[in-house]
Amino acid sequence: MLKSAFSLFGQVVVYGLIALVLAYFSTSPGFQVFPPQKSRILLDFSHVGARKGECRQLSKQEIAEMAANMRRSEICPRERLPIVVEVELDGEQLVHRSLPPSGLSGDSASQIYQGFEVAPGARRIVARLRDSRRESGFDYESEIDVELRPRENFVIDFRSELGGFIFGAGRLASTQDRN
Repeated sequence: MLKSAFSLFGQVVVYGLIALVLAYFSTSPGFQVFPPQKSRILLDFSHVGARKGECRQLSKQEIAEMAANMRRSEICPRERLPIVVEVELDGEQLVHRSLPPSGLSGDSASQIYQGFEVAPGARRIVARLRDSRRESGFDYESEIDVELRPRENFVIDFRSELGGFIFGAGRLASTQDRN
């Protein structure tokens, strides 16, 4: 009987200590995502570049030699080109990167997720992207004048099917959070 009472008392002490440690770490130390007097620009997208090589038309003989379920009129290389992305803030370059394609064969999308802490206020953002074989210049270029608020997440996304860069994708959510 005495042994089970000590055992029960020991369990209460150990569980109580664990609860105290968890309670402390649930509130301390304090953590801030970024300083309250700053804004953040977040460049976040995934995009597939052009194919690395040209597609080749197959002859009728080559098509006939293929299995029936594998027949197609052209054959294209799997590999994709890296994409080049550039973002400027008020004339200063924030990022200039060449993003390699993902995937084992280099045939999937290039991806970027990069954030920048900046001072709030009136800012001019210019974004450029090259996803083709051209050596210089860019295939897409967009710019926007924006008023960044303190603690705002301003997202720059890219969707070629929508015409290019999409600015401020997180603006609605950050505005609603403040109300």
